[in-house]
Amino acid sequence: MILVTGGTGNIGRELVGQLDAAGAAFRVLVRDPARAAALPASAERFTGDLTAPDTLTAAFAGVDRLFLLTPGIGTDTTAHAVAAARTAGVRHLVQLSSTNVLGDPMPAMGRWHHAREQIVRDCGIPATVLRPGGFMTNALDWLPTIRAGGYVLDPVGPGRLAPIDPADIAAVAALALTGEGHAGAEYALTGAEAFTVAEQVAIIAAAAGRPIAVRPAVTAQETVAARFPGGAPPALAEALVEGFALLRADTEGFRTDTVEELLGRKPAAFADWCARNADAFRAGPTG
Repeated sequence: MILVTGGTGNIGRELVGQLDAAGAAFRVLVRDPARAAALPASAERFTGDLTAPDTLTAAFAGVDRLFLLTPGIGTDTTAHAVAAARTAGVRHLVQLSSTNVLGDPMPAMGRWHHAREQIVRDCGIPATVLRPGGFMTNALDWLPTIRAGGYVLDPVGPGRLAPIDPADIAAVAALALTGEGHAGAEYALTGAEAFTVAEQVAIIAAAAGRPIAVRPAVTAQETVAARFPGGAPPALAEALVEGFALLRADTEGFRTDTVEELLGRKPAAFADWCARNADAFRAGPTG
């Protein structure tokens, strides 16, 4: 039995769909039962919260493989999940981490993920660590300014990123959860092409059939404020500003062939993701 955490998020939705298509036995841990309504009928549903250890016992009972996605900044949810997994006798854990742990020096976001990885390494359960770079779905963070003003704020200029489709991350996770030979592996996952923000926006605009302007951000803080109109937690805001600075300096874009090596096919193209999601970018003023 496989337990999926984060099953209603960008990666989790893709993962449960792929596990369902493969006929795997799996269950999903959800905090809000209403959000589980769209899950495949084959998925067992358990209501629980990784911040509340006493809600996890039933969900973990009988589980031998775990997909662990713990959002946020701290390590408590990872520690709670690992403790429940050890009690349940989980034999293989697939953890979602980040390429940020590969930074030298390691940025704040990398340190948060590294601390979580260390908890998993220390627990004694054989694990596979997935370290994706930026998600294609992060482009949806630009929707507020696109819809309000027909533009995207660009804090990174010449910096490049090779975004990955969450469906490809899910495909690697499904492979590691259902196959053999992945225990102890650490996989850095990216898309096949590295883009500047301006190049990404041009692809989005072509898919949506509308002009979208790109405006250089006066400060990185301006971009954070646009993405989080209600305000971001200070630690997260500082980490995002740091991340923008590092990305601006990377004019080549970190990229790996790991997805193709594992899945036997190239990662999804950003243009294809944009075509599938074009409707989201069509509403609002033009640039």
